[in-house]
Amino acid sequence: MGGGLRLDVNALDYVILAIYFVIVLGIGLMARRSINTSLDFLLSGRSLPAWVTGLAFVSANLGATEIFGMAANGAQYGAMTVHYYWIGAVPAMVFLGIVMMPFYYKSKVRSVPEFMRVRFNRPTQVLNAVTFAIAQILIAGINLYALSLVLEFLLGWPLWLAIVVSAAFVLTYIILGGLSSAIYNEVLQFFVILAGLIPVVILGLIKVGGFSGLAAKVRESALGPAGLTTWQDTGSSADNPMAATWWGIVLGLGFVLSFGYWTTNFAEVQRGLSARNNNAARRTPIIAAYPKIVIPAVTVIPGMVALVTIPGLGAASGELQYNNAIPLLMNDLLPNGVLGVALTGLVASFMAGMAANVSGFNTVFTYDIWQSYVVKGRSDAYYLRFSRIITVVGVLAGIGTAFIAAGFSNIMNYMQSLFSIFNAPLFATFIIGLFWKRMTGWAGFWGLLAGTLSATASYVLYKMGIFHFGTDLNASFINAGIAFAVDAVVTVAVTLVTTPKSAAQLRGLVWGTSGGESDVLAGDKVWYRNPMLLGAGALVLCVVFYLPFI
Repeated sequence: MGGGLRLDVNALDYVILAIYFVIVLGIGLMARRSINTSLDFLLSGRSLPAWVTGLAFVSANLGATEIFGMAANGAQYGAMTVHYYWIGAVPAMVFLGIVMMPFYYKSKVRSVPEFMRVRFNRPTQVLNAVTFAIAQILIAGINLYALSLVLEFLLGWPLWLAIVVSAAFVLTYIILGGLSSAIYNEVLQFFVILAGLIPVVILGLIKVGGFSGLAAKVRESALGPAGLTTWQDTGSSADNPMAATWWGIVLGLGFVLSFGYWTTNFAEVQRGLSARNNNAARRTPIIAAYPKIVIPAVTVIPGMVALVTIPGLGAASGELQYNNAIPLLMNDLLPNGVLGVALTGLVASFMAGMAANVSGFNTVFTYDIWQSYVVKGRSDAYYLRFSRIITVVGVLAGIGTAFIAAGFSNIMNYMQSLFSIFNAPLFATFIIGLFWKRMTGWAGFWGLLAGTLSATASYVLYKMGIFHFGTDLNASFINAGIAFAVDAVVTVAVTLVTTPKSAAQLRGLVWGTSGGESDVLAGDKVWYRNPMLLGAGALVLCVVFYLPFI
């Protein structure tokens, strides 16, 4: 995939990268001291403050899809890529914090699949655990592949060697300190990522003549004027770069894909569950929403700069693929020293993404599969040892799936396909069960299974050329809608012929039922820590940011 591309690094750049690696391992070693139980290893003992979990929440998502993928989309689709943030992320993050996180946290579950068990039944838990585990291994492969690309460009290593070395390093610091190591490293990585990408944005804009110069060059590019707008020409899928309609963006991305990912993906929810109390858990995704609003400045803008400054970008293979927009731009713009910081930022982003995937995988596999159904009733020390073993297994599996990711010229397209298959039907099951007391346990199982299979079938038929959805991204929007609709129909049908749980069994699990006493600390009652107020502010900012690009 590298096609011979080598970044022009020198000793100073390597020193900066080496210092970062030492710090990361040091954090892992310090976090190891606090690991006494499986809960410490897998959920940080539920003791972290909201600002830490909030930054970890957004950093965990700043992986390969965010940096390489969104820059690739910025080059391929232009300004429409911001939909993934302002309608495709922030509203769902606010909803998670205000509405759904209290159900997760107060129920004292250790994972999303465990919540599915207490709300529905054991088969639903197993199905969700298995599909989540598969999804996290596939997504870990994407982050691992992107990290290996950086090492390939940096050192000229063959892809397989870069993948193996990258996996070994991530495995080391996760297995040392568990989730605490991952979270504290994610906080560090958030600032390192910004330090690495901001110089790319500044120097890129200087090269093209500022924002006005970039706009002028985009109008002259293959995207044309449509590359600078977000909602114009979305009445028809044929009239915009993404080949998407406004209803596909709103319903497919803004509702099903977005809410399906942000509200049910345990790799993200896990950060909230590690918070010290319910209020801190609620504020976790909302705090993360604020930096999420401005992240397009360091992802989408570089992609658009790459489009107009790198001739031939967008090739189907080789070094000029959209995936390589960021490293190509870095090599073109950054002097040594600054290049080292940027490379460190890239490495940090991919490590954060993969660490989130692996830490979510090991928790679900340990609690929801192994402890619940395979080996029951053993000591906590046994499950702590097992969680470290399954972490190794997860990383090894991620090495295999990294080669699957290598087959896609735009990894964001691949990622969105996975979301439409695994997250969209889960969201349908969850949201209906959250607001409809009558929904039964078996309705949860059969609805989730039907939704997952329908999205998979639709994706396969699209790839075979039988279904025609325009672009891969639009196909993901439509597949997500199909999954949601099929899940909902099957859920209602099965509910009507099966027996629901009693009101006592649903206490604290369905909207409108009491979930126990509040555990809000005195310091959390001040106005600027109010989740409702913080969430409203984030939504207003999204509207304001959209205005110049409508």
